[in-house]
Amino acid sequence: MNSEGGTSTLRSYGQEVEAELRRILAFWMESGVDPNGGFRGQVTSAGQIVADAPKGGVLNARILGSFSAAFRHTGDAQYRAMADRAYAYFRDHFRDTTYGGVYWSVDTQGRPLSTRKQIYGLAFAIYGLSEYYRATAEAGALAAAIDLFNWIEHYSFDVRNGGYWEAFSREGQLLDDLRLSEKDRNDPKTMNTHLHILEAYANLYRIWPDARLARQLKGLLRTFGQHLIDPQTSHMHLFFTADWQRTADRVSYGHDIEAAWLLLEAAKILGDTDEIDKAKTGAVRMARATQEGLQSDGSLYHELDRQKAHYDTHREWWVSAEAMVGFLNAWQLTGESQFLTQSIDSWRFIQTHILDGEGGEWRWGVFDDYSPMVAEDKIGFWKCPYHNTRACLEVAERCRRTAE
Repeated sequence: MNSEGGTSTLRSYGQEVEAELRRILAFWMESGVDPNGGFRGQVTSAGQIVADAPKGGVLNARILGSFSAAFRHTGDAQYRAMADRAYAYFRDHFRDTTYGGVYWSVDTQGRPLSTRKQIYGLAFAIYGLSEYYRATAEAGALAAAIDLFNWIEHYSFDVRNGGYWEAFSREGQLLDDLRLSEKDRNDPKTMNTHLHILEAYANLYRIWPDARLARQLKGLLRTFGQHLIDPQTSHMHLFFTADWQRTADRVSYGHDIEAAWLLLEAAKILGDTDEIDKAKTGAVRMARATQEGLQSDGSLYHELDRQKAHYDTHREWWVSAEAMVGFLNAWQLTGESQFLTQSIDSWRFIQTHILDGEGGEWRWGVFDDYSPMVAEDKIGFWKCPYHNTRACLEVAERCRRTAE
């Protein structure tokens, strides 16, 4: 397959990722299911099950969303069964029925472990529940997603400066330690959380076109345009003070190319013509900016620290997955063959270096010399079937529609 093959190229590309979707999900059905309930919290890169590992809310919400979307796309009953399992476990163990919101983690028996309310986690809960409702029309999932939207708006929305605070106690008190992970800065607002609130609100708006939700979704699009995306470079800034002063000078290539298509998707769901036009222009600019991190093997460097002029050269699975969609989206908007080539090259890099042919699923990533990052999990708090299944679904559907 090559990028000059027109309809045949798109059909081949779509067929390949359809097959990969099924391969990824087969791994999760075989290795991810916990016989004690729900899904396993941790499996190492070597396939070793960590029996007492906690279970993350983000991991389980992403499993819910992935199997729900796969069922909606394929109609395969086994994916519906996995989505039902994920929904029941999330409903029974992660939702806080006393104070609202969802727990950050539970222990291996499903008991609350970290009861903090990380807004990033609530956003993914909305995303997963919305996907489940789209696939099944389960009224309880929609009601739960709406409850979480109301929780975020009540506690997290900054009425003075706009945007959303990062993290709260179980009862809704703003925390001193706001970090999403130990790798992050302790800043009150971040690009990453806002990107996934946007994605969650857009997915909820598909099934619940509420006027207040529409206003907040449009406000998020404005926030990206006014504060998060640099008008000169078209890269996004990552960390901020409460009043939107940036606190770091770093580029995340994976987030840039991910936001390039997610912002346009949100504008289309909202149905705002002006926002759609701005998002189309922005998507192409952000794709061009992301090309700065492209390597000759089709991969993207992970990050650039502008202050130190230093590249983080390892390659992670999710960055290449987002490049597949973001560059394909840019090709659809412009017709420029380079973008289609870059999308396919990202997939080729994944096939060559990221897919684990023996162990299943995708490796976390590889270092600059292509040696696998074996210290990172195959299943874990941040390693789940979200970026890769979503990329396969997006590419398959876009290729099918464009080739028709």
